[in-house]
Amino acid sequence: MAAAAPASPSGPTAPPRSLVAACFLSNFDRFTVGPVLIAVASGLQVRLSATAAVVSGYAVAYGLSQPVWGMLSDRFGRLPILRGALLAASLTGVASALMPALWPLIVIRTVTGGFFGAVVPASLTYIGDTIPVSRRQGALSDLMSALGVSTAVAMVFSGVVTHFAGWRPVFAFPAAAAGVVAILLGRLPEPPRVAATPAARYRPLLTVLGERWSYVVMVLGLLEGGVLLGCLPFLPPALQGHGLSAARAGAVVGLYGVGILVFTRVVKRLTPRRPAWALIVVGGVTMAAGYLVAADRQTIPAIAMTAVLLGAGWAFMHSTLQTWATTVAPEARGTGVAMFAAALFVGSAAGSALAGPLAQDGRYGLLFGAAALTVIPLTALAALTRRRYTPRG
Repeated sequence: MAAAAPASPSGPTAPPRSLVAACFLSNFDRFTVGPVLIAVASGLQVRLSATAAVVSGYAVAYGLSQPVWGMLSDRFGRLPILRGALLAASLTGVASALMPALWPLIVIRTVTGGFFGAVVPASLTYIGDTIPVSRRQGALSDLMSALGVSTAVAMVFSGVVTHFAGWRPVFAFPAAAAGVVAILLGRLPEPPRVAATPAARYRPLLTVLGERWSYVVMVLGLLEGGVLLGCLPFLPPALQGHGLSAARAGAVVGLYGVGILVFTRVVKRLTPRRPAWALIVVGGVTMAAGYLVAADRQTIPAIAMTAVLLGAGWAFMHSTLQTWATTVAPEARGTGVAMFAAALFVGSAAGSALAGPLAQDGRYGLLFGAAALTVIPLTALAALTRRRYTPRG
């Protein structure tokens, strides 16, 4: 095992393009699922609530694999883990497009989520290893911008392709691209690491678990994942339930990515001038407002506004929590970031599982109203605890 060396104060200020491409692809694969849920249910002749397991299984694997990937990246390096996981995701992603029934599809999508789960946390850790903390949230905002673009593109792509060619090509495309991105990552330098003995193999995990702020960040990630990532996939079905095609529903909800793209630029400018807790409050207010709009009505203008507001909430709140996660245990940053991501996506899986029956019954007002109410304690807890915290590095 090896621990990453501290980032140099005079290091780079932006993430490498190939690293951004890897995160783009991982996020793209994850966000293609919303517009295909109804098509999968129809094509495989199952209930919509049953297809929610495709979302939940992927999210659980994506989340629970994070600590494992984090420890492996601390031991073997960021880039070997990134490249190997992408190659494996390429194979399982192609297999996803060939599944003949729901349960095999759930299983293989779960495995795919486990492999794609290595990408974003290892990339965040790479940024933490190479970019000083004073410039890190700006670099993370750049990465969030790319993720915003990928979210918008994924939903539009998924809706259009599903409408004209069915759901199977939606899973095949990011799988094919994963192999290409894995090759491109071979050009990046591995961050320097300090050698350690085999006896210290589990030291990063123990370090993170021994830091009380780690638990705070993980609880916040769990709640954020449940309220945002868990409910977001049901915005397209809410529109489709009112007669919209998958293509139009995906295009409308794709505005979520546009919201991320626009507001991450705002966050990047505000970060040096505003405290982190204030950014969290702004994010919470915009998320709650977005869900309240969707709870009131599920029309095109309402869901479009919700998508933009949720993108703004993600840009303000999530980038701040993500930066916080990189500072809690800098000597075991890979594991710390991975455990935050694990909590985020386990929360996402729980949120999707709870939302699925409500979506099946068409009770979208109750679904989104409950999400809005959940944002309130999340925002209060996140803002108060972040105000008391002092970053370590």
